[in-house]
Amino acid sequence: MYFEDVEVGARFTAGPRTIAEQDLLQFAQISGDHHPVHVDAAWAARSPFGQRIAHGPMGIALAIGLFGQLQDFKDTAIAMTDVSDWQFRAPIHIGDTLTLEVTVTGKRITRSGRGVIERGLRLLKADGSVAQEGRSGMVIARRGEQGPAA
Repeated sequence: MYFEDVEVGARFTAGPRTIAEQDLLQFAQISGDHHPVHVDAAWAARSPFGQRIAHGPMGIALAIGLFGQLQDFKDTAIAMTDVSDWQFRAPIHIGDTLTLEVTVTGKRITRSGRGVIERGLRLLKADGSVAQEGRSGMVIARRGEQGPAA
């Protein structure tokens, strides 16, 4: 979808993605955050969570990755502009299956003529509860503009 095709209020869903132990371990390696609540099952069992949980920023990364799987924007998404008002609503555990709900909350043209859509992102657990949510802008190719896949 090009910028001109996107309507404010449009909704998209991506996923599902089930979280594996390896996901937590790889994120710990990439981020350098090896806190035992993420990587040590025995330690985490004694924590208020009762088990290991995903790193908070891992949820943001998962949401962005799931958005990248949306075929609607495969050839037109150019760059993320920001992440704001991100809220951690519930822990993400190994075995949780997540989906991403995207709502277009606004759109604008920058001074340089680029199209930007504003997105509300909600990372949902299988039971429909919100694990994380926030907002993020995305530069989207305008009709006639060469997108990244062209």
